[in-house]
Amino acid sequence: MNFQVLVIKTKYIGVNFADIYRRRGDYHIEDHSPPYINGYEGVGEVVKIGKNIKSCSIGEDILFVDVPFANAELVSVPKENIIKIPKNMNIKLAASIGLQGLTAEFLANDLGQNVRGDKAFIYGISGGVGQILSQILGADGVDVYGLTSSIEKQETALKQGAREVFLKEEEWFNDVQNSFDTVYDGVGITVQQSIDLTKNRGKVVLFGMAGGTPPQVNLIELLTKSKSILTGDLWDYLTSYEEREERSKRLFQYFVDGQITISEPTIFRLRNGKDAHEFLEAGKNIGKVLLTP
Repeated sequence: MNFQVLVIKTKYIGVNFADIYRRRGDYHIEDHSPPYINGYEGVGEVVKIGKNIKSCSIGEDILFVDVPFANAELVSVPKENIIKIPKNMNIKLAASIGLQGLTAEFLANDLGQNVRGDKAFIYGISGGVGQILSQILGADGVDVYGLTSSIEKQETALKQGAREVFLKEEEWFNDVQNSFDTVYDGVGITVQQSIDLTKNRGKVVLFGMAGGTPPQVNLIELLTKSKSILTGDLWDYLTSYEEREERSKRLFQYFVDGQITISEPTIFRLRNGKDAHEFLEAGKNIGKVLLTP
């Protein structure tokens, strides 16, 4: 056994749009020889430890968010990829935070960098990233608005502190053009609409393409209105064990302090992964989708 690796017996495995992208062929797959194994995050119990690892113990539950082949009962996790879970945090909650939470923290603090009193708009505000991002921004004094697809999801976002949440099927866009300091767009195909929603000197934070590949953007239009588009890859920021530790502690503290609450995850058996993908693709989820072996 590699002395810098732990073996984790998974209890919860996260399902993300990145998994769907890989299945579609839009993202790279770690191993191109079949059978293909998807999945990159999970929570589980340490069952075997490399001799040079002193930071974990057998039986301890840990979180990982960027380890390939996670759709499995046993996953090999490098030492630098482990994330310690606070002792007073339920592991299902930790699994539900996981990648979405670290993504939200990165979007808010590294890309968005909003200040108190700013107005921010979030597409998919009641999804996994959206719920956490909206509450991080709210806790930091930002006025949060958003868009979602159902009354149930709208109510969830409002209960979590959003100022106003629009429904996709309603007429809303014309009333809020040129209104926001920052628009967080994980849909992709809506990037031009996002540009139109921002104020002059505002910014679009583009972090996904759940709805499809973004269209080409007229850079001259951005230039004349002093607008900008920011993008980033979380993995350029989670580059070490220390980086993961610092960011996860900052993220978890919002939950420990009661500043963030999220919806219960929707859970599928691992053998029903196809159903989980279809559920997420159809936009039926409110919050996280998890698999259990």
